[in-house]
Amino acid sequence: MESVRPIRPRTKIVSLPAPVGGWNARDSYAQMKPEDAVVLQNYFPSATSVALRFGHSQFATGMTGQSETVMAYAGANTNKLFSANVGGRIYNITAGGAIGAADVSSLTNGRWQYINVATTGGNYLMAVNGADKARYYTGSAWDSDGAASLTITGVDSAACIGINVFKNRVWLIEQNTLKAWYLPTGSVAGAASLLDLRAFAPHGGKLVAMGTWTIDAGYGVDDMAAFLTSKGDVIVYRGTDPSSATTWAMVGQWWIGSPVGNRPFVKWKGDLLIICQDGVFPLSAALQSSRMNPRVALTDKIKKAMTTAVGGSGSNFGWQLLPFPAQNMLILNVPLNAGSGQEQYVMNTITGSWGQFQDWSANCWELYNDAIYFGGNTYVGKAWNTNADNGAAIDGFILQAFNDFGAPGQRKRVASMRPLFLSNGTPKVFGGMNWDYDLSDTSTALSTTSTTFAVWDTATWDNGIWAGGLVPNYKLQNATGSGWVGAPVFKSTTNGLELELISNDINLEIGGFL
Repeated sequence: MESVRPIRPRTKIVSLPAPVGGWNARDSYAQMKPEDAVVLQNYFPSATSVALRFGHSQFATGMTGQSETVMAYAGANTNKLFSANVGGRIYNITAGGAIGAADVSSLTNGRWQYINVATTGGNYLMAVNGADKARYYTGSAWDSDGAASLTITGVDSAACIGINVFKNRVWLIEQNTLKAWYLPTGSVAGAASLLDLRAFAPHGGKLVAMGTWTIDAGYGVDDMAAFLTSKGDVIVYRGTDPSSATTWAMVGQWWIGSPVGNRPFVKWKGDLLIICQDGVFPLSAALQSSRMNPRVALTDKIKKAMTTAVGGSGSNFGWQLLPFPAQNMLILNVPLNAGSGQEQYVMNTITGSWGQFQDWSANCWELYNDAIYFGGNTYVGKAWNTNADNGAAIDGFILQAFNDFGAPGQRKRVASMRPLFLSNGTPKVFGGMNWDYDLSDTSTALSTTSTTFAVWDTATWDNGIWAGGLVPNYKLQNATGSGWVGAPVFKSTTNGLELELISNDINLEIGGFL
């Protein structure tokens, strides 16, 4: 009888791009695309690579308590930055460094909502917190409702929790009610008039926020006033003068997921983004089909993580959205359970891909002079600044999608791999291959090329590598393990270096069907 010769394993080289599709917390592990990642911590996905995030420095220090609101004043000729902290203090942190005494003290809390508004009387930062009288920054000093000419009547501004500017009017949201109040045109004080929305909120609750929504609703591009309740009712008006039926009209009423946090709105391009129980939505998409088609959510690809976060810590203070245009980035701040700090879900606004940032203990965020700042414990941090976290190393972790490498049902063994990194130094990198949906860290140390940068007046022109450029690290690495589906895993810890992952060449041995 003729013997059957065993089938010898065949070798296959697979080249995978970096997981530029970003963090996928939606699909099953068996259905993810190869360019997705099961875990993408402290890496930001671009169109061509995934890059280790930049770090932060402590921009302003020496304050008392947690910074819960960072506010930017936008004046005619000057800009300033303030921090409102636990203990009821407001600090001027414009210059950074060690901060002295607070500008304002003896307030009830540091959780302010604020606007910048220009009137014939000057430029104001106007803020409310639901406990203290409205505060104004005039460009040179802080003032309050009831002092001098800045007096609001008709409503107690200490009971107002939300604030917005719409069609040159300041609007105030009275807490624990469905009442919105508006001031005279072009004024930050005066007699407030009531817009009572109790008849238009079928699910009850209370008003949470008001936003200015720029859309074309059939009348040409115009600003609409969008009111949001705690139960998810959205009531939209158009017009200028709410006291006149000829210049004020309701556009419609909708119901979406209940909002999350006390800062659920942010202006993004012409739209409003909203954080709600269904995810993060552009208001234009949410009003059309959020309940029928949840995939219109910006957070659709990370919806499992979003659902878990909202379910576990949706009532915690600190939920906030911040666009960061300089880096094509949208930051969603996620407060974790008590004592666990915060993390950020971060979207590339060009590709729609997500990453997860950790180790930034941020209560709140603000954009100031095109840079981003966050409120921490006794300090305000400047983020995306330096390549370290206040002098400490930045740790990153990547677990790419599991892959059958074009041979489903066949066992594979990895023989070697050659990841392509870009760096401006010698990074400490670990790598390997996880098999069969193992999510643990199985990485081992990788060898990297030590880069020596050129010295001016010493190096040979056209041969020297000048500091600041990113240099390829593309070395063949030993790798071990076998299974039916594999996922490249990488870990890094760097201090003072930039690091990007471009691609990964994998040498596999493909066995038979077992």
